[in-house]
Amino acid sequence: MSNKHIVVIPGDGIGAEITAAALSVAQAAAEKCGCSFTHEIKQAGGAAIDAFGVPLPEDTVEACRKADGVLLGAVGGPKWDNVAPELRAEKAILGLRKALGLYANLRPVKAFPALAGQSPLKPEIVSTVDILIVRELNGGIYYGPRQEATMIKGIEQACDSEVYSRPEVERIVRLACRAAISRKGRVMSVDKANVLATSRLWRKVAAEVAADYSQITLDNMYVDNCAMQLVLNPGSFDVIVTGNLFGDILSDEAAVLTGSIGLLPSASLGDGTGLYEPIHGSAPDIAGKGIANPLGTILSAAMLFRYSLGNEQAAVMIEKAVDQVLADGYRTADIYQQGFTKVSTEEMGRQVIARLR
Repeated sequence: MSNKHIVVIPGDGIGAEITAAALSVAQAAAEKCGCSFTHEIKQAGGAAIDAFGVPLPEDTVEACRKADGVLLGAVGGPKWDNVAPELRAEKAILGLRKALGLYANLRPVKAFPALAGQSPLKPEIVSTVDILIVRELNGGIYYGPRQEATMIKGIEQACDSEVYSRPEVERIVRLACRAAISRKGRVMSVDKANVLATSRLWRKVAAEVAADYSQITLDNMYVDNCAMQLVLNPGSFDVIVTGNLFGDILSDEAAVLTGSIGLLPSASLGDGTGLYEPIHGSAPDIAGKGIANPLGTILSAAMLFRYSLGNEQAAVMIEKAVDQVLADGYRTADIYQQGFTKVSTEEMGRQVIARLR
């Protein structure tokens, strides 16, 4: 790994605290591996609205396009809830996805043995959870034709249309199959083919793509059954690939299996620069108090090493260090229980660094 450069976007709320901890861990991991990277700080979200009047300055977009990867904290908060719709802080995320051509969201959901007791499921059910959810990010009902609420023959109606094309399905299923090769080799394609035309196309194309990958097996499941099985038997899943709407819902459901949403990372990938962020929000109510959990952002940095910086060694090193920190009993406020050691955001980062091997 040489001449690599990343953009760090702290964003809003706790973003500055968690990205600072993650950046420190990433720099320490790179040093342990005998390599390095450079970085620059850019603004997006509410902070960019305050500074530049827009949620996503062109300067930030250009910097991200030129970078090898982007590490994002979180954006949004009540302060910017009442601005014009086109200026909402969350527009920064959609803008970055579009500008960087990000069509796949990867969300790993893995049980931490030390936190098994905090899951809403029984420890024996959650202990085997190791799922990678691959969500299509640029198509489907979120981006299809829509009609805002309007009066039609005296009745107020609104309409959102689900649209998927063969190329969109092909590229996301292909990515899921490649990911499964280095895991258990099982891909579950989730749809609603008994009702939706787009799902029937999805299922057809998924089967054709999977036929090119002899190392994996592809199965299909209706989304309602998948939602149920994530609770009843989450250990049965390896890689789940699905559309934008279903992926949004299922990945949030799966997030609670681990016991804390503050622990989960994500990667948004395309054909260029990847974007890495924890799945939680900006938590403005605890911003500046030093109590936010940085582990989701630290694990997002591990994914940045894996998918954008080409350094699997550093990625595994960070993931193992996080496992060890939790096993050693260190907890931020969101996962603290009596008998463990409560630490600040910054201290949790330092503890991870101390366990890098």
